[in-house]
Amino acid sequence: MQSHCFWGSEPGLGESSTLPWQELLKWNGWGYNDSKFIFNKKGQAEFTGKRYRLGGMVLPTFKEWIEKTFGASLEHKTTSRTSLNVNDVPPSVVNEEFLQDLRATKISYSQDAEDRVFRAHGHCLHEIFVLREGMFKRIPDIVVWPVCHEDVVKIVELACKHNLCIIPFGGGTSVSSALECPEEEKRTIVSLDTSQMNRILWIDEKNLTACVEAGIVGQDLEKQLAESGFCTGHEPDSMEFSSLGGWVATRASGMKKNIYGNIEDLVIHIKMVTPRGIVEKNCQVPRMSTGPDIHHFIMGSEGTLGVVTEVTIKIRPVPEYQKYGSVVFPNFERGVACLREVAKQRCAPASIRLVDNAQFQFGHALKPQVASIFTSFLDGLKKFYITKFKGFDPNILCVATLLFEGDREKVLQHEKQVYDIATKFGGLAAGEDNGQRGYMLTFVIAYLRDLGLDYYVIGESFETSVPWDRVLDLCRNVKERIVRECKEKGVQFAPLSTCRVTQTYDAGACVYFYFAFNYRGISDPIHVYEQIERAAREEILANGGSLSHHHGVGKLRKRWMKESISDVGLGMLRSVKEYVDPNNIFGNKNLL
Repeated sequence: MQSHCFWGSEPGLGESSTLPWQELLKWNGWGYNDSKFIFNKKGQAEFTGKRYRLGGMVLPTFKEWIEKTFGASLEHKTTSRTSLNVNDVPPSVVNEEFLQDLRATKISYSQDAEDRVFRAHGHCLHEIFVLREGMFKRIPDIVVWPVCHEDVVKIVELACKHNLCIIPFGGGTSVSSALECPEEEKRTIVSLDTSQMNRILWIDEKNLTACVEAGIVGQDLEKQLAESGFCTGHEPDSMEFSSLGGWVATRASGMKKNIYGNIEDLVIHIKMVTPRGIVEKNCQVPRMSTGPDIHHFIMGSEGTLGVVTEVTIKIRPVPEYQKYGSVVFPNFERGVACLREVAKQRCAPASIRLVDNAQFQFGHALKPQVASIFTSFLDGLKKFYITKFKGFDPNILCVATLLFEGDREKVLQHEKQVYDIATKFGGLAAGEDNGQRGYMLTFVIAYLRDLGLDYYVIGESFETSVPWDRVLDLCRNVKERIVRECKEKGVQFAPLSTCRVTQTYDAGACVYFYFAFNYRGISDPIHVYEQIERAAREEILANGGSLSHHHGVGKLRKRWMKESISDVGLGMLRSVKEYVDPNNIFGNKNLL
């Protein structure tokens, strides 16, 4: 049965339009305008706004943590621009004949400086730094807002006719420099913003599939599917802002992939517009044996071949029961061994994440003053019990957070199985509240970088995938390399260098690193930061890790592509690009 068609709208707004969504978001930082970490008049950290459970709460120990960890001080504050100076923005250069043709299509467009800058970047550290202190040398000349597949076809045809460069834009959450405009691009650059293609076209309840336009953002997709009792279960940390098309283009992964799969497991059918025409399969089937899968040319293509317009995706009934949990381990080695065993027995919950001690301390520093759900096992008796009776050292222990979902009875059986395994590795159950708090912090942690930048602290995250037998070595060696590089590059204070194991597979795991340092006294902090990040990536590759598990390659990591997929492999990708897009209309210069 194919049920009703939905019409998308802006999150929390009455009707769809290009600007309100943009006006809700920061122009030079992460997320919503009304949501941020600040130090109040008493010098205590708090999180503003009402969108998140942390909103309006004071974090009494955070100031002490940031001072102790980074040698930062509230006395030393940086200044960043409060608003965009349109005089700094490179002028829009658009061919008049193209504009006439574009007007004839009735597709919305803008040459406004703010609209163009908003779509000139993702969320890499250097991009945000540029917005705070300077301006990009090259940005899109014009933004277009197609509302359906046919509009995209028209735009691509016009770009071919007038020899323009198109850079597709979804939610703008890229952390691989994928959205940055190549400085040497002389043609008119068109930012093709898919945000108005945000409808669920149909839901097929018999086959449990839904056909969805590619511009919909994750939170809207889940909200609208939930109205009919369904979900995709695909929840990347960026899901509030990232788009379905972006997930496909970067081979995204979600927090709950253990149950629902990664994007490549969820996709049934893709429609993509290329300069050569439309590419799609002729049927909506679960699997085909018809040569190499064309979907795998599209997934991970990062805007270099065309624009994904419609995706048919698997859906599931919304789970009836959800339960959080957490386990504390005496050390990281035991925690990793437990996750390995859980993966081996193929009984992983919807999500299982293991944080090292530094990240555990970091999470603890974000604990609010009030409220029942935020109780922590470091409080009172539990702290006493864990440290005195069990001999856990609070400076070595680490914590796994768990999320189970499904039928109530099966969840409870599943939970027992996982906790039984944890016990064998010295794990102690540490309560639902800690698990819930861990997952709640997922969506607010990205807001911390903006606060750090206000006080001379720069930070970034990066990720990899690695075989099980290399997990511990890779984690240790990469963290040590970061510390060593910081010292060599003249960073005066020891950096924060921390990791978590965020996804488990039969043959390995995804590891996510955070690193941050105080850059006071460094004349070119971004250059230093980039050298350190490059060294960390070299260390990851030397330790048997991948170039990326889910962030993608973009322009940031493409120097390692040949090493990652071989010379011939790179040649195969190039030949696809040359056939599909011989004039490099999709010229963002990602991957290749």
